[in-house]
Amino acid sequence: MIPNKAAIIDMGTNTFHLLLVELYEDRFHTIYKEKIPVKIGQGGISQNLIHPDAQKRAFHTLKHFRSLIDGESIKSVFAFATSAVRNAENGPAFVREIKESFGISVNVIDGNEEAQMIYEGIRFSGSLNGQTALMMDIGGGSVEFIIGTANEAFWRKSFEIGGQRMLDLFHYHDPIHSEEVDNLTAYLKENLFELQEAVDLYRPTALVGASGTFDTLTDIYYHTLKLQKTKNQQVFQLPRKSFDEIADKLLTLNKEERLKIPGMIPMRVDMIVVASCLIKFILQMVPVDVLTCSNFALKEGAIAQLMGKHSLAPAVSR
Repeated sequence: MIPNKAAIIDMGTNTFHLLLVELYEDRFHTIYKEKIPVKIGQGGISQNLIHPDAQKRAFHTLKHFRSLIDGESIKSVFAFATSAVRNAENGPAFVREIKESFGISVNVIDGNEEAQMIYEGIRFSGSLNGQTALMMDIGGGSVEFIIGTANEAFWRKSFEIGGQRMLDLFHYHDPIHSEEVDNLTAYLKENLFELQEAVDLYRPTALVGASGTFDTLTDIYYHTLKLQKTKNQQVFQLPRKSFDEIADKLLTLNKEERLKIPGMIPMRVDMIVVASCLIKFILQMVPVDVLTCSNFALKEGAIAQLMGKHSLAPAVSR
């Protein structure tokens, strides 16, 4: 029996998400959702540590989330932590303190589980059609790639090359220097050879991006069209030509100028430059005319699993 009400907490490296839902057998209703740029990876991710300032921001946010959960009298709380926490030497102590202080048990998921939950979220959104798609989710700590269809995932893998890591390694100047872009591209080529092998094997013909950076890119695109996204829409299309125009522009602007772009939100303004470089790199592997953007990702994948809509076929991870 699925709980009638549930709270999902996605403790990402850049953003903490809270989703309060009513669950039904064939659908869910969102009671409340919120995202806060905790930036738990800031100042420590390159040293495999959660910085004390980041811990303070995390605890402050979780206290706020706890009060919202209690306000809805929700007993079923599902909290997930990803790259920054799973790689941090002080991650276990951090998780214990969350349990002691807020009564929230955090499930620190590995990269394979994270990729699977993202796949569940993407397929739940209705983003997948008959084509074999390369799916990607750009987090602050890791990037997940899945190759599959609406029926099954053929291959999935998590790479610890997320936005905060790329920022720390390559984005020293603002606007970013062309040499830094070249160094980042060389780094991606070196670190994503397994993805290239999987693309060569399965030959995906569609590219689906989950949440985060892709949400912001489509927001910017919709502003150029003077259109509003509808609340009930989970899937958006971003023409390749429009993505290229937006990405090329982002590479020439500093932070203050990027913030002025209609559709830009402050929590994405730093990572969107290196994230756009990553998408450009992926488009060399899968040269599509249109990018499909799903605003369902890990937390909706958790809901899909709660509702029993998860994939029955285990994906192969190589």
